[in-house]
Amino acid sequence: MGLMNKIWSFIGLQDEEDIVERERIVEEEPDYTYPEPRRTNKNNVVSLHTQRGQKMYLCEPRSYEEAQEMADHLRSRRSVVCNLQRVRPDQAVRIVDFLSGTVYALNGTIAKVGTNIFVCTPDNVEVQGTITDMFEEGSYSEKR
Repeated sequence: MGLMNKIWSFIGLQDEEDIVERERIVEEEPDYTYPEPRRTNKNNVVSLHTQRGQKMYLCEPRSYEEAQEMADHLRSRRSVVCNLQRVRPDQAVRIVDFLSGTVYALNGTIAKVGTNIFVCTPDNVEVQGTITDMFEEGSYSEKR
């Protein structure tokens, strides 16, 4: 019995039966326990093959104006293989300069893979290895 209940019953404003009844109700209240949350099996494992369907764009531009389309593919995180054999040499230099700037801005790479053929990759693609420049300074058939 609490102190306030004793005072009220001493003064006569409250019956002892009401006090005992209230204390029983308080004691009988169920103890609410919350169920444990369901544990899901979440591992910190990341699949190495998260990017399925990587695409590579192949192009043979015929003018400098097509360089922007190649840059758009790089911005979309697609690799670009560019064959510059169908454009004039001065146009080819301008296209390579434009693509080099785009690749630099995207932290990607550009590599020469053949005579007037370049591969440009965004930062999510790693290029390893080198290809020798056996086509430089004369054709392959002349060296045989």
